[in-house]
Amino acid sequence: MMHGRGKSDEAIVASKPANEAERSAEEPVERRAEAEGNANQHDTSRTPSRTSVTHGLERIRLTARERKEEKFTALLHHVDAALLEAEFYALKEHAAAGVDGLTWRDYEQDLAGNLVDLHARIHRGAYRPQPSRRVHIPKPEGGQRPLAVAALEDKIVQRATAAVLNAIYEEDFLGFSYGFRPGRGAHDVMDALVVGIESRKVNFIVDADIRSFFDTVSQDWLIRFVEHRIGDRRIIRLIRKWLRAGVLEDGIVTVSERGTAQGAVISPLLANIYLHYAFDLWAERWRRREVMGDMIIVRYADDFIVGFEHEAEARRFLDALRQRLAEFALLLHPEKTRLIEFGRFAAANRKRRRLGKPETFNFLGFTFICGKSRRGKFLIKRKSRRDRMRAKLQAIKQELRRRTHQPVPRQAKWLAQVIRGYFNYHAVPTNRRALVSFRDEIARKWWQRINRRGQRRRMVWEQMKKLADHWLPQPHIIHPWPNQQFAVRHPRWEPYAGKPHVRFCAGGAQQ
Repeated sequence: MMHGRGKSDEAIVASKPANEAERSAEEPVERRAEAEGNANQHDTSRTPSRTSVTHGLERIRLTARERKEEKFTALLHHVDAALLEAEFYALKEHAAAGVDGLTWRDYEQDLAGNLVDLHARIHRGAYRPQPSRRVHIPKPEGGQRPLAVAALEDKIVQRATAAVLNAIYEEDFLGFSYGFRPGRGAHDVMDALVVGIESRKVNFIVDADIRSFFDTVSQDWLIRFVEHRIGDRRIIRLIRKWLRAGVLEDGIVTVSERGTAQGAVISPLLANIYLHYAFDLWAERWRRREVMGDMIIVRYADDFIVGFEHEAEARRFLDALRQRLAEFALLLHPEKTRLIEFGRFAAANRKRRRLGKPETFNFLGFTFICGKSRRGKFLIKRKSRRDRMRAKLQAIKQELRRRTHQPVPRQAKWLAQVIRGYFNYHAVPTNRRALVSFRDEIARKWWQRINRRGQRRRMVWEQMKKLADHWLPQPHIIHPWPNQQFAVRHPRWEPYAGKPHVRFCAGGAQQ
């Protein structure tokens, strides 16, 4: 039922040139400098065993690359004291404690003894994960998102195991998969998406979202997927233990036969393994066998965008996708999954049919819009989602209310940090107006809060503008244009330029 991979070259955007019968060798793996939470890119400089950890993982990686169909039957010995120590120091010192209340600082007091004991329990099968502590955080679009906070030792063991497994699966995962992977991030997948739409004949977009993915994953299917590559029963038992550890909420431990705890260190990797077999390999095979026109794919965790040249092929894909996911206990979200007309020719085609402007779609916090440059050329514009910006501003307003009586400089430093964090993600080309609006709204909310402090003379707006200009960062674009970033990462790549059989190859070269 599961299909092995073809060539090892992987696409930045999995794409198919028109009328191409065989799989293109397009799919280079995009390299980026950093990705928060990457299991095998941790800073282990504080440990004396960094070299041995790196060499051990590299040997696994090379074996996985050379032996694509082989199962790994002896992996647990790589989860040694050196790797556990490296992963302990890679944890944030102020990370939230689990159900046992044990903090990073507490554990460090007798780190050597604690790690020796932990290592021994893992290897004799006596290690038992604790239930995760359930917390709820606000969703950007409203509502609450449940997260599972694991105990400190469980985080350490999960990180170490993920480091070993990542060395294998990074050689298997396809190039259009970006979420929670070493060296890849949200801006990488957006760069790839924009370059793909602008350089291929994309006229229709399938914007897909899997409903409650982390809560509905079939644990049985997940284990079966893992067993395609992992033959070490001890690793499999560890994963089963984490899946069955349960979640503590309101004094009650709940254990489910479905889902993987969202927020757990191991969950993103398990999710990628699940979708690699349930979606990625199938979508790549479908693209190769069923499509005559152009087709592009990008996936970030359980959100994915698929572009098509022909509407009929897009509709057939969406129908087949629903059936495929249903086989693995997954459903598409009915309100968040759409087929829309979008691309270089969408505006002209819709105008000819006397329809309105091309529809837009949301992806990773941005609204993607068909636009034009100052020279009249097609340009994909990205704007920060309005609903999420409003939610963010409302949260800042509430926090400002709590900080009402703090000194103004202290408030200012906090607000500057918030704005810089927002800009670090949202400061993309074509989005400057939203950045200006965000900063101005914060300045106004700050002004209102200052004027509500008792026994102070009311501050006029001109004074407030000077205060804001002194303390708050000015909006400016941080991220380069997608095609420029793409060219920097892949210097041999050149724009599509209308050539029907240009392929994105490993390293960015053309064929």
